[in-house]
Order: sequence, then structure tokens, then C-alpha cells
Amino acid sequence: MSVLTKKAICFYFQVHQPFRLKRYRFFDLGHDHYYYDDFTNESIMRKVAEKCYLPANDVIMELILKNKGKFKVAFSLTGIVIKQFRLYAPEVLESFKKLADTGMVEFLAETESHSLASIKSRDEFERQVILHKDLIKEHLGVETKSFRNTELIYSDQIGSWVADMGFKAILTEGAKHVLGWKNPNYLYCNSINPRLKVLLRNFVLSDDIAFRFSNKNWNEWPLTADKFAVWINRLASKGELVNIFLDYETFGEHNWADTGIFDFLRHVPGAILKKTPFRFMTPSEVAEALQPVAAINVPSPVSWADEERDITAWHGNELQVAALEKLYSMAEKVNQCQDTQIKKDWEYLQSSDHFYYMATKFFSDGIVHAYFNPYETPYDAFMNYMNILSDFEIRLNRCIPDISEQTEISKLNSLVRTKELIIEQLTEEVEIMKKNKRKVKGIDGLKKEPVSSGNHSKRPITKSKITRTKSKKK
Repeated sequence: MSVLTKKAICFYFQVHQPFRLKRYRFFDLGHDHYYYDDFTNESIMRKVAEKCYLPANDVIMELILKNKGKFKVAFSLTGIVIKQFRLYAPEVLESFKKLADTGMVEFLAETESHSLASIKSRDEFERQVILHKDLIKEHLGVETKSFRNTELIYSDQIGSWVADMGFKAILTEGAKHVLGWKNPNYLYCNSINPRLKVLLRNFVLSDDIAFRFSNKNWNEWPLTADKFAVWINRLASKGELVNIFLDYETFGEHNWADTGIFDFLRHVPGAILKKTPFRFMTPSEVAEALQPVAAINVPSPVSWADEERDITAWHGNELQVAALEKLYSMAEKVNQCQDTQIKKDWEYLQSSDHFYYMATKFFSDGIVHAYFNPYETPYDAFMNYMNILSDFEIRLNRCIPDISEQTEISKLNSLVRTKELIIEQLTEEVEIMKKNKRKVKGIDGLKKEPVSSGNHSKRPITKSKITRTKSKKK
């Protein structure tokens, strides 16, 4: 049977850990420029590496070797998690490199920072994608051909940008409000640029593993590999592509080993290959092997988060909107700045996790948000982040002063200097006038002073003396 006649199943796993922020007070502004909780970041990475990444990678490698080319998977490793691997768990990065070397694993491109740049700035979005492509090439030795955006965020416009960058396929959510009557178990294409193939997540089957596997109150518990294969087989007559997209932490972290999750992972590929017509393909292989049945219209962004399957998990309240606006208002300056530490902080501060912690959803998805949140309240998350962002802005303004502010300051300095010169000139003139006034006073004093005539008597000259004088002359 040729590849073109096979039905495809695509397993994709997201791998991400944020650089968590330390508690940063208002009084730290201008003094403390290091924002990260190193102890928490290292301890969580070591824990997840031991519970999930290393054992799950061992199982994936075992399955690849056992099935001899019939089992394939796709991963996306964020730039943030790769840097954490290098710092805290280099053996995990090495295990992913070994998976890449098998040729049975496709690594997808995304934004380096696991950021929300796609809903704020096309330039920043494309810059980060290029950086991530280079990072994957450097550490895993592979070229990226398909794309997954942060949290599977997708819209017609975002898809067209991704197509313009040369990618073959993009992964996103098979959201009900977008699909309507359409079936998620087919391949679609972007409505603006049909060259981009769109793979839609089957959220029911995916969430059966991600969220319901260890729930003993679930009416389908326990979920076995054979049962899951039966469910997959039922879709054979109603579709030609099943996409199972999961957080990799599903294995061993969200569902601990004692739930049987690793046994499920170990046996489910064999059950699918044996009991269904579906064959494992990577996203790029799907894009080449299958033809899109239609264009998918997604005018507003969707994601795989929460019941709404939209972006309200990160952009759904005033706190989140204000924080994002403030962050991306600095993008142009950051790109001009050459300070390496500022560049690194810019990358780490863009992680979508920081905005997820600010969510104020307390109903259908409140428990999920609380589970992943290190803060007591969304307001605490907002205040901590904004304090850090304010300090970051101070540093950035020192590196790249604002042009309009500098122009205004220059004008004011020029005006002050001009007035100082006028004051100096007037002061000199006043001093000259004072000197001239003193000279004039000196001359007038000499004219008015009486002339002395020896020992003349100061007594008044009487009339009798005048008469005697006249008579002597006669």
C-alpha cells in the first residue's frame, strides 16, 4: 500500500518550561536587575527531567527501534526550554539529539520565547521564528519544515505570515466554533495562502490522555492502549487524519508513572498499527501525502487552551492587556539595543506563562490555571511582573534614550544656556554701571567741598567791620 492511500495519525508533543520570576518589590526598582528564581527553575527542571523527559524519551527511542520506521512523532522544543536544558539538564538535550538522529522524529519551528508576539507584532514574531530555527539547527542538527505557534495560536493572518516564511504546515486546534459542521480529522489549508497545510488537533482524543487518563471518576477509566486503538479505528470511515497533540509533561508529570501512563505510551503505537488502517506520520509527511479538503477560515485567533479555545487565557482581562501593551511598546528600542543582558531579559519576559498567571478565570478552567500558578492571585502576578518590567524599562532607556525626550531635554538645555548667557551679560553691564556711578559720585563731591583760607575766623562778618573797612580806604 502506498503512502498516498494510507490514513495518517500524527503524534505531537510540546516541551516547555518558563524561566520563573522571583518576587520583585517596588523598592527593588533601579537597584536589582536580576529577575529570576534560579533555585525554583533548577529544582523544577531537575524534577520534570527525572519524572518525564528522560523516561519518556527512553520509551520513544524504544518504540522507534522496535517498530523499524513505522513509528514517528513530532516535538517542539521552545528556545526557553533548550536554554534551561543547557543550564540544568544537559543530558535531556542530548537525549533529544539522539532522537533527532534516528530520522523518525520531526522537530517543529516556533517562537524562540514561547511568546505572544504573533498577536502583537509581525516583525517581532518573524524575528523570533528565525532565531528558533537557528537554535534547533545548532543543538539538534535538523532543519525545521513545519510550524507550531505558542499554545497552537492560529488565525488566517498568522497562517499567511507562516506561509510567507516558507513553512509547509502549521498545527492548531480543531475548535468547534471554527469548524462548525466540518470534521477535524481531515487536512485543511490556510484561507489566505493555500500552500500552507493546516493540521487540526482532535481535542477529544488528545484530552482523553492529557486530562482524563488518571481521573478515576471518568466513565472510561482506565484508558488502555487497546481501547484507545478502538476509538481511533472508529474514525477510519469518517476521516483520513487524526492529530493527537499533547504537552510532553503529560507523561510522568501531570500523570505520574504509577497511573500507568508510560505503559500506555509504550503499547499504544503497536495497538494502532495492528488494529487500525492509520499509519504514523510527521506533520511534514502529512502535508506531502494528503490533499487538503478545504480552506479553514479562522478570522480571530484560536488556541488549545481552556473551554473557549481562544486567547483569553493570556489576553482576556485588563491586567493582561496592560502588561502586553507595555511589554511590546519597548520592542523597537530593544532591537536597537546591543546589551546582551537586556536582549536575554527581553526574551525571557515574553514567555506566555507570565500572562497566563494573570488570568482571572474562576469557573470552567479556574482549577487548571491555579494548578500552574505560583502566585496567590492574578493581581500578585501582575504587580510582580510590572515591577520587573518597570526596572527593565529604566535599563532600556539608559541604553537607548527616547529620541523625543532627548530632543526636548536638548531644547531645554539650550534655552537654559541662552538665559545663562543673557544673565552673565546683564550682570557685567550692571557691574560696569555700578563702577561708572561710583566715579560720577567722586567728581561731584570734589566740586561741592568748601575751599580753606588759612585761619579765617568762623565768626560772621558784622556790619561795623564793613564800615570800618570802607573808612580806612578813604
